[in-house]
Amino acid sequence: MKDDKYKKLALSILFDAMGMVTFFIPGVGEFGDIVWAPIAAWLMTRMYKGNTGKAAGIFTLIEEALPGLDVIPTFSIMWLYTYVVKKKKEDTIVDIDPS
Repeated sequence: MKDDKYKKLALSILFDAMGMVTFFIPGVGEFGDIVWAPIAAWLMTRMYKGNTGKAAGIFTLIEEALPGLDVIPTFSIMWLYTYVVKKKKEDTIVDIDPS
């Protein structure tokens, strides 16, 4: 489980870097975004399952397709949400025994 967690973190950083590359290469940016946006969205839905992954995939598609938003580290934010924010929510759930 822990290995999978850190593997996803490494992939998230790599995919965010790939998305930012098109931002820094003049002239290639817009075309690169058109190619990268659907790939990034598909990768997001494969890395994170369920409705959360689908929502993140849609957000990633829009974020990567719109010019100037390439600097948002969407994959890393999703990793933080999944393994830090969501984990804290699960840790605070209290079961009450009605008997």
